[in-house]
Amino acid sequence: MNNIMINKEFIQFCYAVFDELPIAVDILDKEGKIIYINKTFSDFLKKPREELIGKLVTEANPTSKFLDTLHRKQAEIACKHRFDNGNEAIVHRIPIMDDDGKLMGGFGMVVFEDISKLQEVMDKYRVLDKELKLYKNEIAKLNIAKYNLDDIIGRSQEISKCKNKVKKMARVKSNVLVIGESGVGKELFAHSIHNESNRKDKAFISVNCSAIPENLMESEFFGYEDGSFTGARKGGNIGKFQLANGGTIFLDEIGEMPLHLQAKLLRVLQEKEVQPIGAKSPLKVDVRVISATHKNLLQLVNDGKFREDLYYRLNVLTLEIPPIRERRVDIPELIDKFLGLFYRETGMYRNVPKNIMDILVNYDWPGNVRELRNIVEKICVNADDVNISIADLPPYLINRSMKSKVVNKTSGNLKDILDSVEKEIIINTLRECNYNKSETSKKLNIPRASLYRKLEEYGIDVKM
Repeated sequence: MNNIMINKEFIQFCYAVFDELPIAVDILDKEGKIIYINKTFSDFLKKPREELIGKLVTEANPTSKFLDTLHRKQAEIACKHRFDNGNEAIVHRIPIMDDDGKLMGGFGMVVFEDISKLQEVMDKYRVLDKELKLYKNEIAKLNIAKYNLDDIIGRSQEISKCKNKVKKMARVKSNVLVIGESGVGKELFAHSIHNESNRKDKAFISVNCSAIPENLMESEFFGYEDGSFTGARKGGNIGKFQLANGGTIFLDEIGEMPLHLQAKLLRVLQEKEVQPIGAKSPLKVDVRVISATHKNLLQLVNDGKFREDLYYRLNVLTLEIPPIRERRVDIPELIDKFLGLFYRETGMYRNVPKNIMDILVNYDWPGNVRELRNIVEKICVNADDVNISIADLPPYLINRSMKSKVVNKTSGNLKDILDSVEKEIIINTLRECNYNKSETSKKLNIPRASLYRKLEEYGIDVKM
């Protein structure tokens, strides 16, 4: 083709495609003559369209640089141009080449007929960009990590090791798996890792995988586009991973995630991108993943309930939190912390005497720190006095605590051990009750006659 074919079909095509556009468009042959110009452009030049067809572009617009563009065969995009009528605009000048690289003609477009309009659009963009950044900052403030290492109570060797691990893990961006029994405080450690890292000023998004209905998990994690499914929120929805972009996402109870979603999560970790439901293309994300579970994930892998490849992606770094029965030395400090919280919330001061503290320390706390906090609140509410007494403790806690103490004894026969524990409880309760036997028998929930018999049996000298 020696030139752009000037035939009826081509001209009809141009009229059909470009004539109604609000953007000025013209098409030139390889010599720079106008073979088509739409009404918007001729109106802009204030010249009848019929007079412009067939003329050199420099005749229609003396300031045009399109002939230079055709000569160089190099497109000029978004160039500032002043027309002979004095108007300034942003224009595109694009040479049209055939498959062999030969010039066929040119395509011109006036994107902004007035520079002031471009400036107006740019100003609007800057305002919108500023608002977007403001909203992102506000979202980040709403999704912050609330806890740091100072909120993790305990000076035991076990907790000190965990805190040191947190500081090391915070220096890198590798994924972390936090493991430990229910109630040990896995979430506090996840928050602390984020707050110790260079992502601390970014969002921290916490998701409990066991709390989201399975049919909503994908849309909650990855978001969705407007109209992507029946019942979808107008305007779509931003997923948790997009909200966490640049920051950290905490996936609690990761062992509860269904297999089909595990595959999608694996792709996010591998490709570092998410694809909202209904979206045509994926979105890049930079998110550090901290996950937590009280389950044995390796056992779940062996049972076919958790993907092995995902397990190794999540478990790059491991942080194991010990239960409080393995760090009993921390229990008194935890109790003092919870007593202080109770006082600040209610204005009621409570004290735990040594004999009560011994019982609490010897209990095994299957519910860990969470159970301990609940029990402290319960006994503080139940207490009629400043000092917590045995009567304020749940009976099951006393029984299990005593059994634990018995098991921990290393010598003596069973009867001697039991008698020793019972004698200690009676003496401590008598002291609490100011050696009032009636009150003591009530607190121990035994008849007065039984108390007298035990006082005599154990040789306890009661002050009058």
